Amino acid sequence: MKTRKTQVAIVGAGPSGLLLSQLLHQAGIESLIVERTSRARVLERIRAGVLERGTREALIEAGCADRLEREHIPHDGLRLFFDGDEFEIPVADITGHHVLVYGQTEITLDLIEACEARGQTIFWEEPDAELADLETSAPKLRFGETVIEADFIAACDGFHGIGRQAIPAEKQKTYELTYPFGWLGILVDEKPVSHNVIYANHKDGFALASMRSHTRARYYVQSAPGDTVEDWSDERFWETFKDRIGDAAKDLTTGPSIEKSIAPLRSFVSEPMSHGRLFLAGDAAHIVPPTGAKGLNLAVADVRRLSRALIAQLTKSDEGPLTRYSQEALARVWKVERFSWYLTRLLHQFPDHSEFEKKMQRAEYDYIRGSEAAQKTIAENYVGLDF
Repeated sequence: MKTRKTQVAIVGAGPSGLLLSQLLHQAGIESLIVERTSRARVLERIRAGVLERGTREALIEAGCADRLEREHIPHDGLRLFFDGDEFEIPVADITGHHVLVYGQTEITLDLIEACEARGQTIFWEEPDAELADLETSAPKLRFGETVIEADFIAACDGFHGIGRQAIPAEKQKTYELTYPFGWLGILVDEKPVSHNVIYANHKDGFALASMRSHTRARYYVQSAPGDTVEDWSDERFWETFKDRIGDAAKDLTTGPSIEKSIAPLRSFVSEPMSHGRLFLAGDAAHIVPPTGAKGLNLAVADVRRLSRALIAQLTKSDEGPLTRYSQEALARVWKVERFSWYLTRLLHQFPDHSEFEKKMQRAEYDYIRGSEAAQKTIAENYVGLDF
């Protein structure tokens, strides 16, 4: 076995792990990254594209925001539809901040190129990595014929990664809610139907319209459990989508899908987000339904907090921030989980909802429409809670 030593071993070369490495590098801290899939596979993942102000700040801090600053598209509001009725929440006017459209795939590419430009070591295609000695002063990350001995290990390896699984069951508590529907999403190279995101609650189910660029759109409809991509031809999708967004469909340009997938919806939190010298960030510790566009943004908030804690420990021997990392990160995680759960409950058709519960959805929508306070609450959460 070949042993390599580093200050921080990072599991996962998605945007979370790459950003953590870059932020640590800015402070002169060494890291090594191990990823179970290939570089090409990481860059193929189609994910979110709506960024909070805090995510933009983190990429600027990391020195990886040049293309983001040139190419992002600012959104100044969000449009809520309920059975054909519509109004817009003026997010930028309320908060003084925009959310930005810039694809997660583009962020990942920017971070990979920054890492490669400075010679960062990334071990690609290592699916059999394992963790050991996490409660000692020399935790280890093993894969192939290599052992990485580090001061600390950061697991940024997603829901199915090895990080959370390495925490003993008796020291871990999980919370989960699985929703009785999914999202059927398509990507299409056509002009988006709306500049701002559309969230629609229709009697037949939810729909969402978002953009990836001025010439590429991402659209979703609520799908039933057990649905497959093969069940949804482009023709069926467009018919359903147009029906659910009502009058907005007059501005819709349809076309062949270039990507189509179904995503299940669930809420998940694992506590704590640390064990010995192992620290979890992003989907390794929590999942939010995509309704509020919070998954990537919440992961970036974790990474900002963790990077600062590791920097304090490794440059100043200040262990306080690392000791508090899990508690402080979880406090923010649960607030973001609440917002994503709230929007999901408001905007979807639940098969077990009574007529009373459906009336409550409509009453909530009407209240938001007429209340500046309610709109401010949504706007503040949408652009991102203070870090």
